[in-house]
Amino acid sequence: MAVRRSRTAVSSYPRHLAGKLGGAVVSLFAVLVTSFFLFRILPGDPVRAMTHGRPTSAEQMATLRGQFGLDLPVWQQFTEYCAKALTGDLGMSYQFRAPVGELIAGRLPATLLLTGVAVVVYSALGLWLGTRAAWRHGGLADRLHTGVALTLWSVPSFWLGLLLIIVFAVGVGPVPGVFPTGGMESGGGETGIAYVLDVAHHMVLPVLTLVAVGYAQTLLVMRSSLLDERGGDYLVTARAKGLRDAVVRRRHAVPNALLPTVTMVFINLGHVAAGSILVETVFSWPGLGGLFYQALSVPDLPLVQGLFVVFAGAMIVMNLLADLLYPLLDPRVAR
Repeated sequence: MAVRRSRTAVSSYPRHLAGKLGGAVVSLFAVLVTSFFLFRILPGDPVRAMTHGRPTSAEQMATLRGQFGLDLPVWQQFTEYCAKALTGDLGMSYQFRAPVGELIAGRLPATLLLTGVAVVVYSALGLWLGTRAAWRHGGLADRLHTGVALTLWSVPSFWLGLLLIIVFAVGVGPVPGVFPTGGMESGGGETGIAYVLDVAHHMVLPVLTLVAVGYAQTLLVMRSSLLDERGGDYLVTARAKGLRDAVVRRRHAVPNALLPTVTMVFINLGHVAAGSILVETVFSWPGLGGLFYQALSVPDLPLVQGLFVVFAGAMIVMNLLADLLYPLLDPRVAR
């Protein structure tokens, strides 16, 4: 019977894989359509924004619209946009006069560094604390962790970032300002270890902001999932066999409670590409979040569209990986 179930799970995995890949392709196409039409309803004229404060004639305005293809019918703009996007060409930025792909590639390392470190820290912290809070449900530690997590989860990240800047960067009363107020480096020409320490010094407050909000969400999801598993008959059986409580938790309860948390972790990994627009803006971090804010202010349509495709595409890919991982954690998912 066990061999038959194993063969059934293996044979059903290709069908599961094909379905998820097809859904991801449809989602990516929907992202292309949404990114084109969504940002064209934003108020403002990109050409007027680029020439703001400069004497510009109507002929010059028309020439600029022709250069950027804004004088074409919407349907033609859409078909050209999709054709170029499928080849990796995301267009030319209006305000920077540079390819969108190059601008994104230039800012991506800073975002990956900041949000990557934050995601690793708060995912590990949230899983660890959420597991212990659920396993000691109703105890002092559980009530304390849950209360702190609910409070931090409800706090806007930009407000928390501003608060940290006021307290730890500017200084309040006896608390001196020991961290930079923004940026990624001091610009003093540091190299080697000195440069690494300088960047790490600038990362402390934005990473702390992201970790404080992110770990709270991961903790609550893991805690809720593990609480659902605590009353399972298989745990009673494992204890009846004489297994220690720590072994029952680690080998039996936690693996079965991981599916919702795996989704959360992969969604957080998708956010690595997107970064955090508000946090990067508050801390003047030179990543994709700050670039997105700059693009919206014009609006720089090709840059906004390109960033939206990258952000949404990263989320779709991470959700696809999570869906493909589920049958490995629980073969029943692929049936």
